[in-house]
Amino acid sequence: MIGDGMGLSQISGALYSSRRGLQLERFHNIGLQKTRCKDALVTDSAAAAAAMARGVKVDKNTFGTNEKTTAPPSILEIMKAQGWAVGMVVTCSVTHATPAAFVTYQYQRSMYEEIATDYLKTDVDYLVGGGKEYFDRRSNDDRNLIAELQKKDVVIKSYLDGPITDVNINPEHRFTYFSADSEPLSHSAGRTYFQPACERGLIFLERRSDKGFFLMIEGSQIDWGGHANVDELVIEEIKEFDGVIGKILDFAEKDGETLVVVTADHETGGFSIVGENQKGEPEVSFISKDHTATMVPVFAYGPGSEKFAGVYENTEIHDKILEAIHLSTEVK
Repeated sequence: MIGDGMGLSQISGALYSSRRGLQLERFHNIGLQKTRCKDALVTDSAAAAAAMARGVKVDKNTFGTNEKTTAPPSILEIMKAQGWAVGMVVTCSVTHATPAAFVTYQYQRSMYEEIATDYLKTDVDYLVGGGKEYFDRRSNDDRNLIAELQKKDVVIKSYLDGPITDVNINPEHRFTYFSADSEPLSHSAGRTYFQPACERGLIFLERRSDKGFFLMIEGSQIDWGGHANVDELVIEEIKEFDGVIGKILDFAEKDGETLVVVTADHETGGFSIVGENQKGEPEVSFISKDHTATMVPVFAYGPGSEKFAGVYENTEIHDKILEAIHLSTEVK
């Protein structure tokens, strides 16, 4: 689970503004990861996600593939190749930097239509997010990727078919739900699909494969609040993300065999708590409208979670997950 732009100060702001505390307080194994990328101290979401997904440092704004180098397979691809069910639920476009890092071999993060074509090459079992327009209203060509995916036995629904809670989902077929043509709404503006999509994803993926499943969940718009320097947006997005974390932890506690890892790709905005208002709520200051290089926390629960204590590079997230679940990096 990745809170995009979610540093420790952002988490603290959400905690101090919540009367009931945060689900993140349920974790006991906690570490810190270093976020720098290959060519810069201050990373971006593409390079940071590629580090966690593929276990290598890459240049800023890229995924690690260029004319000379092909990036190693992602953790999602490794698990899929070994019979696991795999899925992603995000609050951005599915072609945005973080989800793209798990499936794409394009060079630049801005290549949204090219990234969309890579979903035809990676058999993601369960996919929920925005970005429908990059599949069926393309400017670079006249392909209809939705029709092409349907020919590959993918059931595709969207917000036009109603909320995801009303859509029939059968684990015998791969499933994609587009929550928006471009980017989804923020939580405060009326986005409602995130938590139910994650809960349904757990059930779907568990039934999809007897070997196990991998689900990448991103609270994408925490970062957007940081870029805009709007502390209310940051805190509301974290609170929604934290609610999803609670549902995932409930599942993991009952299951007993599920590893849950929550972290960020980087911090955004230099978010600082500098005081409190008359209501006792945090007063916040930002030092930037961009990312910073501060380390970000890692929270882990379940089998192998002790491996995530300590201070380490973001590439080790990839390695530690595979070690914890005793999986090799083989992709046939």
